[in-house]
Amino acid sequence: MNSPPGLHVEQPHGDDALGDWRHVHNAVIPVQPLSLAEVRERAERNHLDLARAGGVLVGSTTVRPPKDGVATVIARVLPAHRRRGYGTELYAHALHQARALGATAIETCVLASNEDGPRYARVHGFTEIDRYVLPGSTIP
Repeated sequence: MNSPPGLHVEQPHGDDALGDWRHVHNAVIPVQPLSLAEVRERAERNHLDLARAGGVLVGSTTVRPPKDGVATVIARVLPAHRRRGYGTELYAHALHQARALGATAIETCVLASNEDGPRYARVHGFTEIDRYVLPGSTIP
């Protein structure tokens, strides 16, 4: 896979790395902040990865294993690092992982208030089929 120069993707191990994954999640999804304990639990049931460019944290991925053939793939890029190709590379990386797990179909989740997210999903062939509001939030 061709990555933007210096992009390094790896699975987080240990609380410091899981804390970095948490940082990306909470920065991109501020309406659903996660605790470190919640991230640890997610790491047990999903495949999580971190992305760094030149040693700087730029994003993360989540791949939820297939259920009835459908895997959920999520790529997140910190706002300061968007529009440099990282999202495309992270999405391709996560898509490859989902297919290796046996996925025959792919879905994603996007925070509607993040204008870059829905636009990115549409460009990559996703069709919106549902909107929901997270518990305690008013933002779809």
